[in-house]
Amino acid sequence: MVTLKMSDPILQARTVPEDEKMEHNTTSEQEIPRHIIRQNILKLAWPVILELGLVTLVEVADMIMVGRVGVESLTAIGITLQPLMLAMVIFNGLSVGTTALVARFIGEKNNELANRTFNQSVAGATMLALVMSIGLFFIAPFIMTWMGAENSTIVKLGTGYIRWMIPGLLLQWQFAVISSAMRGAGDTKTPMYVNGLINVINMFGNYFLIFGFWIFPRMEIIGAALASSIARICGFILLLILIRYKNTILKLNRRDFLNFDWPLMKRVVKIGIPAALEQAALRIGQLFYTRIVNSLGTVAIAAHNTAINAESLSYMPGWGFSVAATTMVGQKLGEKKPQEAQASGIESLKFGISIMACMALVFLIFPETLIRLYTKASDPNAQELIRLGARNLRIIALAQIPMGIQFVLAGALRGAGYTKPVLYSTIVGVWVGRLLGAYIFVVYLGWGLLGAWIAMNIDWFLRCFYVIYLWKKGQWKKVEV
Repeated sequence: MVTLKMSDPILQARTVPEDEKMEHNTTSEQEIPRHIIRQNILKLAWPVILELGLVTLVEVADMIMVGRVGVESLTAIGITLQPLMLAMVIFNGLSVGTTALVARFIGEKNNELANRTFNQSVAGATMLALVMSIGLFFIAPFIMTWMGAENSTIVKLGTGYIRWMIPGLLLQWQFAVISSAMRGAGDTKTPMYVNGLINVINMFGNYFLIFGFWIFPRMEIIGAALASSIARICGFILLLILIRYKNTILKLNRRDFLNFDWPLMKRVVKIGIPAALEQAALRIGQLFYTRIVNSLGTVAIAAHNTAINAESLSYMPGWGFSVAATTMVGQKLGEKKPQEAQASGIESLKFGISIMACMALVFLIFPETLIRLYTKASDPNAQELIRLGARNLRIIALAQIPMGIQFVLAGALRGAGYTKPVLYSTIVGVWVGRLLGAYIFVVYLGWGLLGAWIAMNIDWFLRCFYVIYLWKKGQWKKVEV
């Protein structure tokens, strides 16, 4: 478990009344042990960044390999992305509630209640995952047609991809809740190790099963889905073994897993419902946004999806420091140290902004290089895909710093259990900025893919300004969970 080792209150981004200034004017910046905060942030963040880095690189490699099969396969996977992310909404909400509550209990030195929360959340995730997997299998063809798949080939490819993904998704949804609880307890390394194995298996599985290598058949897009499922099954088994035998605070036990504790789950749900609604607002808005993009044709869809996939490289640092902020803010509020919680959020923000500013430069300078990885030179649509995809990356480069601010501060607010206002920020950003903006720029003004990506930037700026306001307001320090 990672905790801050501090004794003096830290004041950051706080307005000090005039009559208090004399009392505090002897405290200088040099006396504040910010290096200790930074050390603890990095201890929490680097495993998450490395873990997400592996996940993202495999997803990028997956898309690159599928892109070599053909534009139709690339388009089919792209169409499935938002619906599959929407299916994750409930588990994201449950994960946020679990992380916040586990972190708070750990800060209060109540390990027994933290462990009970962990078991109850995993039990709930297991039941939900079973129900959703069955439903997803049957509605897969409808998802493809509703999302605007242009022809029967793309519908067939996407339907097969979703169905072969389901065994892995069933365990991925449970894995997400388990990992979130472990991060709330300060253990970010175990999920990193397990995801490392998952991604190695996935990478080799993609190569063998997409193209056909050695004794393996050429399965193309189905091979990509099957490789993902096999990797996630192996990773989940390893995670259960580590939880059982590793010396950790959180342990799965039959008593807490099977005996439903509604008062405790009510506390998880109280935090988790706004977080789930936030994700629902995000995913549903993005789903309708994607439908607008899908009206622009196969090449535009492929260029949109490749740029989204390449841009995901920038999410790693932002999300890593978001997780660090979530854990540290939750633990410090549990210890009744709100000023240290605030300082932890600010220092996490500095790290996140710095790295994402560097990513902005990469997207501005080398976008063509990144997009070329996703297509064959012999493809007749290659040049147009590269042109559109590179333009997309240059546009989103302008939003990298606002995106970093939103990631980290929203994570810190969730760690405090202040999830409802974060929901409002997402509704404003996604539904007003992105969706309404896309309708105006793409449908009404006819700007095409350019308009869709301008709308995406507006979304990130709106969400950024909103979470800055929430953070400075300071109400998150007083939340009871």
